[in-house]
Amino acid sequence: MGYLAKFRVWRGDNEGGGLQDYAVEVNEGEVVLDIVHRLQATQTPDLAVRWNCKAGKCGSCSAEVNGRPRLMCMTRMSTFTEDEVITVTPMRTFPVIRDLVTDVSYNYEKARMVPSFAPPADLEPGDYRMAQIDVERSQEFRKCIECFLCNNTCHAVRDHEENKTSFSGPRFLMRIAELDMHPLDTVDRRQVAVEEHGIGYCNITKCCTDVCPEHIAITDNAIIPLKERVADKKYDPLFSIASLFRRNKDDRTAPPAAKV
Repeated sequence: MGYLAKFRVWRGDNEGGGLQDYAVEVNEGEVVLDIVHRLQATQTPDLAVRWNCKAGKCGSCSAEVNGRPRLMCMTRMSTFTEDEVITVTPMRTFPVIRDLVTDVSYNYEKARMVPSFAPPADLEPGDYRMAQIDVERSQEFRKCIECFLCNNTCHAVRDHEENKTSFSGPRFLMRIAELDMHPLDTVDRRQVAVEEHGIGYCNITKCCTDVCPEHIAITDNAIIPLKERVADKKYDPLFSIASLFRRNKDDRTAPPAAKV
């Protein structure tokens, strides 16, 4: 049986805006995205919203519902009481384009900065077989649908716009960890994680894990192990001594400089 729900939806663009009140019909089994579509069909045909699959797999309909970053297509109306006012606003961390649509190009800029997968140069197709145990750690991170809710809720950029130049957020630290844990990859990304992606800005509050619709343990399984690898390289005395021996060996085996 349906009922009339009270919705407050943010309307505006990059120059400003505000919340507007609507009363809209809700039917059994519907999600927030259904109600937004009904608003478009019956009251606000110019309401801008980004969506695609409506199945929780494309990550397009990210927004904030009652202040919590969510996928609108996976937020059931049955989780709210009938007399509750439901507020829908755009993701706060990214610039607003219009209404519920934000400019998430920051994320794609950071994605391009991650060194890509690099297998051994002499590896031929069919030469390597990976057991499931070799890949199951990084396989979890492949579930990411790039909804960017984790980057949206990360206070290191949510509350500090100035950090965006030096911090890539949990989504791309997880991507670095995924590649670094791959048994076939040959690139050492630990220094990149520090200098270009700002892993030091993360203070492991787990807010990114809390909002992940795919239930990826971003903090525990990706960021903390990556921080440990970075610390090993920077502070482990045995690693430092080994690096010193490697440098000395390289100096001894290097060809003599050409005489001019």
